[in-house]
Formats: sequence, C-alpha cells, structure tokens
Amino acid sequence: MKIISAKVIVTCPGRNLVTLKIMTDEGVHGLGDATLNGREKAVVAYLEDHVIPCLIGRDPHRIEDIWQYLYKGAYWRRGPVTMTAIAAVDTALWDIQGKALGVPVYQLLGGRSRDDVMVYGHANGTDIDDTVKAVQHYVELGYKAVRVQSGIPGLKGAYGIGRGTMSYEPAERGKVPEFEWSSEKYLNFAPQLFERVRREVGPDVHLLHDVHHRLTPIEAARLGKELEPYHLFWMEDPVPAESQESFRWIRRHTTTPIAVGEIFSSIHDCQQLIEEQLIDYVRATVVHAGGITHLRRIAHLAELHHVRTGCHGATDLSPVCMAAALHFDLSVHNFGIQEYLPHNDDTDRVFPHAYTFSDGAMHPGDAPGLGVDIDEALAAQFPYRRAYLPVNRKLDGTMHAW
Repeated sequence: MKIISAKVIVTCPGRNLVTLKIMTDEGVHGLGDATLNGREKAVVAYLEDHVIPCLIGRDPHRIEDIWQYLYKGAYWRRGPVTMTAIAAVDTALWDIQGKALGVPVYQLLGGRSRDDVMVYGHANGTDIDDTVKAVQHYVELGYKAVRVQSGIPGLKGAYGIGRGTMSYEPAERGKVPEFEWSSEKYLNFAPQLFERVRREVGPDVHLLHDVHHRLTPIEAARLGKELEPYHLFWMEDPVPAESQESFRWIRRHTTTPIAVGEIFSSIHDCQQLIEEQLIDYVRATVVHAGGITHLRRIAHLAELHHVRTGCHGATDLSPVCMAAALHFDLSVHNFGIQEYLPHNDDTDRVFPHAYTFSDGAMHPGDAPGLGVDIDEALAAQFPYRRAYLPVNRKLDGTMHAW
C-alpha cells in the first residue's frame, strides 16, 4: 500500500475545522484533525506546502517511522503548528491502519482497558443560581462529572463561560475580543460558588473547575486550599505552565488535584510536571500533541508517576479528534476522564461518526479505523470564517499572563 495523495479540507459548520485526508493506492483513506483554534490557516499552509509533498509514495503502515521523519527531519521542531500538522498525519495513518485490518483503532492500541470512557460536560452560569441550575441539568442527563464555571460579580464578562446550555465557543468572528479580569474578585468568589454547588448536588458528583491560567502560583495555592472542603475532581490550569517549577508552590499548599496541558504540544512541555508529580492529570490532546503516537508516550511516562490522563475535548476539536481521543482513552491504562462537548447538528452531519454517549460515558464504536468520515460536498457549503480567541486584560488595562 502506498500514499498517492492528500488534501486539506477547511470547513466552518458553526466554527472552523481543518481536516487532513490521506488517500492510498488501494482505495483506503484516513482522516486526521488539524484544527488549531484561532490559527487554522497556519496549519493548512504547513501541511500543504511542507508536509504533504513528503508523504507521497510512502507506506502508510509505517506509522512510527513517518512520525519520526516529520518530527526529527524538520530542523525547526515542536510548537503548536508543527505538532498539529504531525498529529493530523499520524491520526490519519492510524485510521488507515484500522480500516485496512478491519478493526477499530483501540484494538491496535492493545485493546480495551475499560468498558467505556467517563466524560464531563460544561455547566456555565451568569451567577451562582444560574450555575447551580446548569450543574443540575447535566446531572439529570446522566453525567457523573461536571465542570463548573460562573460569571464573577463586578466583572462585565469572563472568558470560559459558554453562550449556550451545552455549547462553548471562545473564538469570535471579526475583531479580537477582549475580556477584563480581576484575580482578587475571582479568589473571593470561587469558594462561595463551590460551597453552594456542593451543597446542592451532594458528595457523589465529580466537580471540576478551570482557572484558565489566570493566577500566580501563590494565588493558585490559596484557591486550591480554600476549595479543599468541596473535594474537586481537579483544578485545571491554575497558572501558565511555561515555568513548570511554579507548580511546586501550589503542591506545597494544597491537596486539591491539579490538571494542566491542553496547550501542550510535546512530552517536553510536561516532563518535569509528571516526573516530579507536580500534577495529577495531564490534559494534552491528540490534535495538538503530535497525534495518537506521541500522546501514548506522554501517557506511558505519566503512568510511571501516578499521573492520569484528562484529554481536552471542547468543540475546537473536530469529531475526527474526538473519535481518536476516545480510542486512546478506552485503551490507555491510566485514563482519568475525557472532556466532552457535543458538536452542533451541522458538524455532526459533515462528520458522521460511530461514537456514542450514554449515562455519562462514551464509546468510540467498533467501526474499522476511527469510525468517522467526512461529507466533502456538505463541508464545502460551510466556508472558512476568520475568528480570534479572546485577549485578557486586568482592570488597570495591562495584559494578563494568558
């Protein structure tokens, strides 16, 4: 079997999604997600101008060799654009391998380590009352785990609060959006939020919270300590992770579990965090961390140090990536939880898929390969629309760290 062609498909059925389709001489094709939210066209150019010409004529079964070639063969390594492009190729090759052998990808990864994959949804509200109702709605839908986010008194808006009951899209079309931020107001408010939510839903529902890299290490330590009575499943992205040693300060002061990593692009971004056990969950995902091949390396390192996985899974990932994540989740031994936000109806029609949700958990299905396809004619009806992720400023107008 040989790769004879590949193309990049850009579509916007509600939000921009980039898909790589690799074709072989035996009529088997594979799909890989190549979406980098807010910088989609950068990955498109990298794939079309630099990667695809290097794939033609290669054996698609040589997944590891092709991964090493694309990673080590380029002088400029890593970074989100490069690793997203590599991930798209890698995921498409796993898809081809599964289809060629007639088995779902998780069987190629060693088979099932569990029956299904526990997922969490996003409960958002403008205030505490609104947020409590949103959490209760997810519990009624069967979710065992819910991420809790609320508007903050005294701030006009807060990044991370979804615009709908089950949706979340931070990118804005047109001009770059800006949000104001006050760590002081947030730190005073967050414990009140979780005291009320825990009181309302009881002890058995897993509660998660995303800080969105907003705090300094000592502020994050304070937050984690004050949230300890409410037994969070995790506190996500408490500080920017460029300085991995910052997490030592948080660890010294709180037992609230810590998750980080949705913007990680390689194992080097989290090596110290994992080896020093400074985090409990690594949130790197298939599309931004070099594909299934590289994400497995991260998971294997994490397993040695009692760190579990918790892959990013918002709708800035296409159904192709969601399927890949579920195959990975089902197979990996140290799985923790999977983020899940349903795509809109248009996206589901563009990307018909075999994965399913039931009673707070998901399964990738048993279709050969990833179990996802793309309707190219329908995708063409949703052209690309430029959109930007928001910028955050403190109340005094200065730029925030993230």
